[in-house]
Amino acid sequence: MLPAMRQSHGRTRRRRSHHALKGQLPTVCPLTGMPKMHHRACKQSGYVRAGLRISVPKLGIGIDRT
Repeated sequence: MLPAMRQSHGRTRRRRSHHALKGQLPTVCPLTGMPKMHHRACKQSGYVRAGLRISVPKLGIGIDRT
């Protein structure tokens, strides 16, 4: 079945002008002050959210560098 009226190219492109993806903006880790992505562990401190810190020595996440 075909649509009743064909939409013009301009109308279609105006509608799609809002479909562009936005870049991700990092937040600041409250412990170290370094930028980190949402729902990801901070590279230096291992902070994910309040009450949750992880440590992965193999990846260098959350270990002391002394």
